[in-house]
Amino acid sequence: MKRIPTVITGTVGMDAHVTGTKVLSRALKEAGFKVVELGMQVTPEEFISVAQETKADAILMSSLYGMAEQDLKGFNDKRKEAGLEDVLLYIGGNLVIGRYDPKDVEPRFKALGFDRVYPPWTDTETGIEDLKKDLKAKGKM
Repeated sequence: MKRIPTVITGTVGMDAHVTGTKVLSRALKEAGFKVVELGMQVTPEEFISVAQETKADAILMSSLYGMAEQDLKGFNDKRKEAGLEDVLLYIGGNLVIGRYDPKDVEPRFKALGFDRVYPPWTDTETGIEDLKKDLKAKGKM
């Protein structure tokens, strides 16, 4: 029997923009993933706790209000302390305030421990294909 990967979705921090996360969650379910939807205004600690409880393979966060970098300070250290360094970590959306080039934002979030960083216009198929590829590379799919 083929193992079904578990993925956690939600918006981080005080962000209430949940529509994109809901669309992504549905697409992930249709692609055969087990999805744990945390919804909006999720604390970094809640992502970690649920990832531990569910033995998640990936955490997919979104943020549209521009404060993700501040919301996630210290997150990677907490994730490692929780023994979740093998869990894939993706983020997408309007991650910083103001006009910016996504090429400038990506390294900042990779430095925070994210495996993939997406601009807000990324389609669900791209994220799902990347997730499948990354999970296969880790032997989890």
